[in-house]
Order: sequence, then C-alpha cells, then structure tokens
Amino acid sequence: MSSPSTQFATSRRMGIYEPPHQVSMWGDCLKALNGPNIDPSMIVEVDNKLDSNKSDDTSQGIVGSSKKYDQEANKPVEKVLRRLAQNREAARKSRLRKKAYVQQLETSRLKLTQLEQDLERARQQGVYVGGGLDTSHLGFSGTVNSGIATFEMEYGHWVEEQNRQIRELRSALQANITDIELRILVDGVMNHYFDLFRMKATAAKADVFYLMSGMWKTSAERFFQWIGGFRPSELLKVLTPQLDPLSEQQVLDVYSLQQSSQQAEDALSQGMNKLQETVADTLAADLLGSGNYMSQMAAAIGKLEALVSFVNQADHLRQQTLQQMSRILTTRQAARGLLALGDYFQRLRALSSLWAARPREPA
Repeated sequence: MSSPSTQFATSRRMGIYEPPHQVSMWGDCLKALNGPNIDPSMIVEVDNKLDSNKSDDTSQGIVGSSKKYDQEANKPVEKVLRRLAQNREAARKSRLRKKAYVQQLETSRLKLTQLEQDLERARQQGVYVGGGLDTSHLGFSGTVNSGIATFEMEYGHWVEEQNRQIRELRSALQANITDIELRILVDGVMNHYFDLFRMKATAAKADVFYLMSGMWKTSAERFFQWIGGFRPSELLKVLTPQLDPLSEQQVLDVYSLQQSSQQAEDALSQGMNKLQETVADTLAADLLGSGNYMSQMAAAIGKLEALVSFVNQADHLRQQTLQQMSRILTTRQAARGLLALGDYFQRLRALSSLWAARPREPA
C-alpha cells in the first residue's frame, strides 16, 4: 500500500487539482505522518474529511450555478407570462366591447324594422313622407335598406377601432418592444382590414351601387376611390418611401408586387368598362318602341348583378396585396407600413373635414 506522500506526488503528476484548503490539510497530514507513532485510523479519518469537504464544495458550486441560471432563465419567462396576462385582459375587454356592440346592433335592427313598418303603412295610406328622413338609406321601393344602415353603423365602429389600433402601434414602435409583441399588434391590424372586406361583401349584396358610390366614405377618400376602395398599386407608391431602408431583394419584391397589382387592376377596370357598355346597349335597345321597356330593365338588372363580383374581386386584390407586403417586410417594417397606411387614411378624412369647413366667397 502506497503512502499518502506517494499518493500526493502521484496526483500532482497526473494533473489532479486540489483546492488550496485541501492542500493545506494534506500538508498537516504529512507533518503528522513524519512522527514516530502513526495510527492507520488517522489516515482513514483524514481521507474521509477531505472527501466530505470536496463534495460540499462541488455541491455548493453546482447549487450556486443552478440558482444563478434559474434566475436568468426566469427573467424572459416572467416577461412572457406578464405579456400573456395582458393579452388575456385585452381579449376579455374586447369580448365585452363586442357583446355591447352586438346588443347595440340588435337594438338598431329593431328600430329599423319598426321604421320599415311605419313607412310601409304610410305608403299604403298614400301619405307623402319626406323632409326629416335620411334618404341615403332608401332603395328603389322607398323603404329603408337595413343592410346598408347596419353597414354604416359597423363601419363607424371600424374607424374608431382603427384609430385606437394606430395609436397603440405608434406607442409600441416608440417603446421599441420585442418583435414577438409587435407581431401580435401587426396581425391584429391586418385582421381588422380583413373584417372590413367581409363587411363590404355583405353590404354589396344589400346595395352594390351604394357601396361603389363611396357614400360611406369622406369626400377626399371618394376622390381616390377605385371599385369601392383604395387602388393597391397607388397605395404601394405612397407607402414604399416610408419603409426605407429596404434590402435589394425587398425592393425587387415590392416592385414586382406593384406591377402585378397594376395588371390585376387594369383587368378589373377593363371588365367594368365592358359591363358599362353592355348595360348601356341593353338599355338603348328599341328606344323608340312601344314604350314598354320592362324586358330591357330585366336584362339590365341581370347584367348588373356582376357588379357584386367586381367589388369582391377588388377587395380580394386589396387583401392579397396587404398579405404579400407583410410577407416581404420584416415585422418592424410591416408595423411601420401599417402605421403609415392608417395615418394616410386619417389625413384623407381630416382633409375632407377641412374642405367642408373652408370659408366660401359670397355668391
């Protein structure tokens, strides 16, 4: 059996590291071993003591490192949990707003139904109704178009929600929040636009002429209107300078998207022109005939039903352009683009108000 001194020398040659306090204890042991009386139990006791100290040091190091790691790891987890709690609270408030909104719509529907019944009774009695009635919601029969009235109410709430989202998006960009949090806001704004397209599809079935006339928009917005909404290629021209810096690939992708949008717009515009010519030819048939033109009216109405499809295709193009733009851009660029888009529409509405309130010279 080798002596402790031999073991110590061997460990030094093998590169085994011993902490300083353990080396000191080895030194005390060696001094004791030089004495005349050596008890083997002393060696065993010293070895056990050293092994115990070594395991304590190791366990303390592991526990300390583990605690430090857990503290570091808990930081992002706590932030995510806090964000999830905020999202749940926002979702709860959104559900409450939607519930109140649905109740308001139901109340408005009942009022509209009552108004329709009153107008029908007045028509049957031959009573002239005018003056105080808002004729923008009236169809050819003289009754209230409840589908359009509902759309106008929904669109008013849509604009209010858009303004709120734009304020939130601007604050988020200024606060420099994480891309994950920013993506949640971007997706919310995108889905809000998609909700508008769904609302318009329902309104087009109720009265496509009203929707295409743009009477639900402000005067400045109507000035730039194309088939019931904005023209995607023109909007890309407005937004692209606000997104700099773009990479070379992004510039190419945006340009390609603008060209494809322009081609789709041209195709829809040509289809609209063709439809107008067809309806005009139908109405002009046999103008000097017997005066009974109901057959021409029926044929024209059948052709005009294609207008609903044109509006839906135009909105589909608008939706596809927004989605493609979101894929081309980074999350932060997409947020800036949606913020610029919202600001652009807000400025158009403000321009309409200023135009209506402008001073006029006396006649």
